[in-house]
Amino acid sequence: MEIQANNKIKRRVRNGIIFLTIGLLVFLIGIKPALFGLDRSPVIGFVQITIFLVGLAGICIGGIVTINALWNGKQRSIIADIGYRLVSTGYVITALSGMADVFGIGSHRFPEVPYFGHVQAIGVVLGQITIIIGMLIMIPYSSE
Repeated sequence: MEIQANNKIKRRVRNGIIFLTIGLLVFLIGIKPALFGLDRSPVIGFVQITIFLVGLAGICIGGIVTINALWNGKQRSIIADIGYRLVSTGYVITALSGMADVFGIGSHRFPEVPYFGHVQAIGVVLGQITIIIGMLIMIPYSSE
């Protein structure tokens, strides 16, 4: 019985890490397409922003799946629940900051071509820092 539980946990951790790795690759394609020979523009445009946001979503989901597997069926603490919400909030901050021009709240409104500016970069970095803090406090630290 315990062997099946351990195999289930290992499988969930493996699947989470695979999802996280795929998300990281997609994120890298969005952030730095020149690494893969895909750079077509001197600025970061709508498609690149969308791609790195999809990759970041994969990283967040993979991290959450992996960390949830580490809890090993135990009830999560309140701090871990707060961490989960911080990850979600950080992603929303990142997505809104990245797509600010598309939503009409950025500095490059239509009919200008939307591209990733300095203020958006600050918002994305703050969102990513929030995600990192959330992931760190979700980790099950043993008090035993």
